[in-house]
Amino acid sequence: MSKTKQHKYIFVIGGVMSGVGKGIATSSIGAILQSKGFKVNLMKIDPYLNVDAGTMNPTEHGEVFVLNSGLETDQDMGNYERFLNRDLSPSDYMTSGMVYKAVIERERSLGYKGKFVEAIPHVTDEIRERIMQASSTSGSDISVIEIGGTIGDFQNELFIEAARVLKLKNPDDVIFILVSYLPVPGTIGEMKTRPTQNAIRQVNSYGVQPDIIIARGPQALDHKRKEKIALSCSVPVEHVISAPDIETIYEVPVNFEKDNLSGILLNALRLRAIKKDGLAPWKKLVSRIKSLKDEVHIGIIGKYFDTGDFVLSDAYLSVIEAVKHSAYALGKKPIMTWINSKDFESGDKDASLLSQFDGVVVPGGFGESGIEGKIKAIKYVRENKIPYFGLCYGMQLATVEYARHVAGLKDANTTEINPKTAHPVIDIMPEQKKHMEEGKYGATMRLGSYPAHLKKGTIASEAYGQDIISERHRHRYEVNPDYIAQIEKAGLVFSGRSPNGVLMEIAELPKSVHPFFLGTQFHPELQSRPLAPHPLFTAFIKASLERSKRK
Repeated sequence: MSKTKQHKYIFVIGGVMSGVGKGIATSSIGAILQSKGFKVNLMKIDPYLNVDAGTMNPTEHGEVFVLNSGLETDQDMGNYERFLNRDLSPSDYMTSGMVYKAVIERERSLGYKGKFVEAIPHVTDEIRERIMQASSTSGSDISVIEIGGTIGDFQNELFIEAARVLKLKNPDDVIFILVSYLPVPGTIGEMKTRPTQNAIRQVNSYGVQPDIIIARGPQALDHKRKEKIALSCSVPVEHVISAPDIETIYEVPVNFEKDNLSGILLNALRLRAIKKDGLAPWKKLVSRIKSLKDEVHIGIIGKYFDTGDFVLSDAYLSVIEAVKHSAYALGKKPIMTWINSKDFESGDKDASLLSQFDGVVVPGGFGESGIEGKIKAIKYVRENKIPYFGLCYGMQLATVEYARHVAGLKDANTTEINPKTAHPVIDIMPEQKKHMEEGKYGATMRLGSYPAHLKKGTIASEAYGQDIISERHRHRYEVNPDYIAQIEKAGLVFSGRSPNGVLMEIAELPKSVHPFFLGTQFHPELQSRPLAPHPLFTAFIKASLERSKRK
């Protein structure tokens, strides 16, 4: 690990519009600095009053990403882990809710010694303390902090003010990066810089001057636009970094280096590189992705896709990326199709359409909408020997489907859907029933990493190559122990269990019965990385490729 004299901070803020790519830019900056030999921690600031992301609607906010600690966070934390290829700590995530909660609790306990508590300086001091604590906890040399939202949002003003004061106190150790968007209106056909110029003026009004501008757009930025932005926004022309739309997000670090971003960053932070070309694994990955021709077709059956007239695949971001990681490693181009389970439920679509896919995934979720549609789909892929991978709710519903149609428990269900079912094969954890009765839904689940023991000779054991694993959870319901013996007698194998044998972590059918029919109570997608694919996703893609050959 390298040690610098002073800790360095990079703040990433967004301009023009939301969804501009701050998270990927932050992740890529982290990967680039890490490739130069520095220890980096990436931090996400969400300006929401939610204390964590656990109760946010996935169709509005996207996926909830769970850390090893069990903290429920924004999906950008998943990108951070994937690009750094390591786990992050809870101190790397901050929300307005966390900050205000801490300030109010301190005031209530006379932590401010009777002073008049104000947003400035008390809230901004709390923000800076958390930023510095995250760097201390990680032992990093450089912190890259993404401030959520867009310039002009009143919700993130206090965070920018805290960053400004940190810069004031440590002028040589703090820099700002603005990720902005340069549109190319179809009727005009010319890339426009004015929205970015306006965003910079807004940033300046906060007392902040960006050191680097990352210019997102549908195409690469030409030199003329770089000069125009540099002149009007008071940055050197070489500090305007082109970030065009590209085929894969994993190309972004490599693309940034075409504009020498690492050299610019290190020069601005008064640092020297410790390693030379640490991006070699990324370059190799990007080269492999670009050369892929053979395809594998995967159907993803979810229920968090519909948002108006648009499809929000972000609700299943980690699942999508995990499929990609394993497909890339096996030399295949993944073609994913989103299927709304509500269409099977309503009869608008027939489950037989699933025969076109090489494999089918049913990811996690909550609530009753679309559930019977998922069960119809699971029954079809089980009976027709189509590789199936169920994640969390996908395992629970596979258990319900098997109990109904194979084990003879006709009315089997999960009590999440039908509390009065005759056969509650999936039921809530006893210790959580009291919380549910009181309406306390936030952070009441089995969250974070838990160990599991694998049964030898199973698909899961073969995939992992070890007897004990640790995976991340996010759920309240479990397979009911009262039904395990009856379901296993009917042929479903619980190949992963908690150390005490009470909680069922993996359910599968033997290969002699089905080529790949497996569900996990945990979320394996949360630990898949582009440079280290998850073994279960790889086993699933292998089985899907075998089906493709047979077809």
